[in-house]
Amino acid sequence: MDVLLTVVVPVYAVEDFLLACLDSIRAGLTPEENASVEVIAVDDASPDGCGAMLDAYAARHGGLRVLHLSSNVGLGLARNAGLAEATGRYVWFVDSDDRLPPGSVRAVLDRLRASAPDVLLVDHLREHEDGRLEPDASSPVLAGPATLDRLLGLQHTAWNRITRRGLLTEHELRFPAGWYEDVPFSNPVLVAAERVEVLNRVCYHYRVGRPGSITATRSERHFEAFEQYDELHERLDRLGAAPGVRARVFTLMINHLLVVAGNDSRMHPSCRRRFFRGIVRQYRRHLPAGHRPPAGAAGLKHRLVAANSYALYSALRAGYRLAGSRKRSTEPTPAVSPDLSSTPRPVQTTSLR
Repeated sequence: MDVLLTVVVPVYAVEDFLLACLDSIRAGLTPEENASVEVIAVDDASPDGCGAMLDAYAARHGGLRVLHLSSNVGLGLARNAGLAEATGRYVWFVDSDDRLPPGSVRAVLDRLRASAPDVLLVDHLREHEDGRLEPDASSPVLAGPATLDRLLGLQHTAWNRITRRGLLTEHELRFPAGWYEDVPFSNPVLVAAERVEVLNRVCYHYRVGRPGSITATRSERHFEAFEQYDELHERLDRLGAAPGVRARVFTLMINHLLVVAGNDSRMHPSCRRRFFRGIVRQYRRHLPAGHRPPAGAAGLKHRLVAANSYALYSALRAGYRLAGSRKRSTEPTPAVSPDLSSTPRPVQTTSLR
């Protein structure tokens, strides 16, 4: 049987989560379904015991190909290494500290067979260290009209989109080196696609707040986001993205960079002003003709970036954080039942051209 789906799992320093991730990929699959899935784990010169764990897992269970890289290359290039070995018609990049809820791969296989899209988008839940699950703020995008303008607002990651491998080859879409490697990949994939389908079902549990993860690490490497956004805009140029797409991506870029700037888990206070100046440069470099800032608080922040007003931005940020702290102290955090976390919902299909 031909391989329909290749799951690429880059691995680095995730001993505590690796086995759960691998087990979740093939859990509950029939022999026929297993035959249509290949799993490629890429040991990115992990400094712990992950490489040995992968070899032992492959020997014990089978159905796992292991690539050992001689030196650490980072998440994006490790994904590329797995992609280069893939034989499936579709590829799904799954991070090794995350996991798939039961039935996810079967649901994906069924939809790929039924509709043969260029890209299949899936929903996810955020999983906290205490096991609590919650929806992502972008998840409602999947429940509305499946237009490109809306779908560009889905969290821009590699793991919430299963992509036809030929599409990546045809448009030379690969991951760049460095942090924020998803930025030049995730939305260009949607722009390049002729047919995108939405599987409005939770098929992924994304672990948040893990010590050592990029989003929980203070580092000047967050400044690499600027280079990744430059690459994103170059790719949009090559794809001939429409002006409306460029305007939408520009707004999302500024929103994202402002999130990074304001996140204490990522940005040391001593770096925040310099990062803000970098946002200003990106704003001026990529501002589309006739662009209008979004409404509300987001639009106010955009205007402060346009005016290069860090002092007002800093004061506004402090006010929002104080108000948010007071709100969190009086409102309990809602929990999501694991029993409901993978309930199927209606599927939508759209042609983006």
